[in-house]
Amino acid sequence: MKTLFAFCISALFAIQVANAEELVIGEEIIEPGIQLIFEGAVKDTVMPAGYNLPEDQTHVHIEARVNWAEDDIPEGTPAGGFVGYLVMTAQVINAETGAIATVDLVPHINLIDNLHYARNMALPGKITDKYNVIFNVMPPGEYTLSYHKDWIDQYGNKLFDKQSFMYKEVDFEAIARASR
Repeated sequence: MKTLFAFCISALFAIQVANAEELVIGEEIIEPGIQLIFEGAVKDTVMPAGYNLPEDQTHVHIEARVNWAEDDIPEGTPAGGFVGYLVMTAQVINAETGAIATVDLVPHINLIDNLHYARNMALPGKITDKYNVIFNVMPPGEYTLSYHKDWIDQYGNKLFDKQSFMYKEVDFEAIARASR
């Protein structure tokens, strides 16, 4: 009986870890129809090595999937397509101590999410602590993205205004304990 119980507990833990591959922290839609999905994902090896925190020093791969929504998007926009050239940061604040870690989220590509913004990071505290997370999403810089007249006439000469989204008491423990 003990063996069956132990098997069930280990199977349940394995399912929890397998399901912990991406912790959805929050979802938002901003005008003009850009969907943002903020996640904590399992640490991973990311190249180039000198530009990314090594997996053995990483607690979580923090990321934002930024794509055009399926509905209510500008004419000619590919539904679900990646929105590039954004500037993004994530601030992870230990809810108990106030310690802060800030990372720039840069474009990544993989076989799960394809193009997304992300960064490996070490949490500013224990993996069992709770964290407040602020994602700052900024439009492309003035000389990074050019706008045709038809877009300017309809939407202006900026993709969107800077946005910040805060999520409180995020629990990264399952993600931080998981590995690929």
